[in-house]
Amino acid sequence: MTTYAIGDLQGCLDPLLRLLEQIHFDTSADQLWLAGDLVNRGPQSADVLRFVRSLGNQARVVLGNHDLHLLAVANGRRQGRRDTLDDILKAHDCDELLDWLRQQPLLVEDASRSIAMLHAGLPPQWTMAQARKHAREAEAALRGSDYRELLAQMYGDEPSLWDESLSGFARLRFIINGFTRLRYCDIQGRIAPEPKGRPDSQPAGLLPWFMLPTRRSRDFTIIFGHWSTLGKVAWPEHHVYGIDSGCVWGGRLTAINIDDGQLHSVACDEYSKTGTGE
Repeated sequence: MTTYAIGDLQGCLDPLLRLLEQIHFDTSADQLWLAGDLVNRGPQSADVLRFVRSLGNQARVVLGNHDLHLLAVANGRRQGRRDTLDDILKAHDCDELLDWLRQQPLLVEDASRSIAMLHAGLPPQWTMAQARKHAREAEAALRGSDYRELLAQMYGDEPSLWDESLSGFARLRFIINGFTRLRYCDIQGRIAPEPKGRPDSQPAGLLPWFMLPTRRSRDFTIIFGHWSTLGKVAWPEHHVYGIDSGCVWGGRLTAINIDDGQLHSVACDEYSKTGTGE
């Protein structure tokens, strides 16, 4: 059995099928980890959800910010100008797809190999044990009876600094922002909602979350998506792999073989070359 992790699909099924063919993905034995943002911006969001769901236990998915946004839109939030979610919202199996999506986690891991995957990042104050605990906390809320209120309350940039005393929706908002929106922090670990560019382009005083010297999750190798402008995939000195290579923006769709670290990718020339990856 081989395990592959694949970056943000964002409604682009055709490149995924090409990539699975390239790596000779064995649907009877191999496992697929998907780094979130299955939907939005691309033209095949419903088909992506159907395909990934059809893989059953062979696919492990983490929720991304676009996946959560879909759930919020389905529960009353207004779509954004660039959203491409109607194929799901008008689908005959919409309720089934959304219910399946809402059950997906924020963090998956292979603890025996100290490897974890999430969509965006980890606040530097968290150890992996704390990250695991906080992921389960937010997941329980997303799956619970009050999930609609959480989806309405999760938008916003505050609080931007972790404090164990945070409670209620403020606490859940920070946890969700960390797992699904984080790119840069200041040296104290305060989340900066902007900028989105590659490292070395940011304002003074900010660092990519994985470069903070005080980061407490360095005992795990972390695979993440979300950051299409990151510039490269492998950051071995920081024990991270950023596998969103901008498929929906005309970049590439990237997979990493978790067993041997080998990278694979396919071109996504059929898609737009504009956008930020947010």
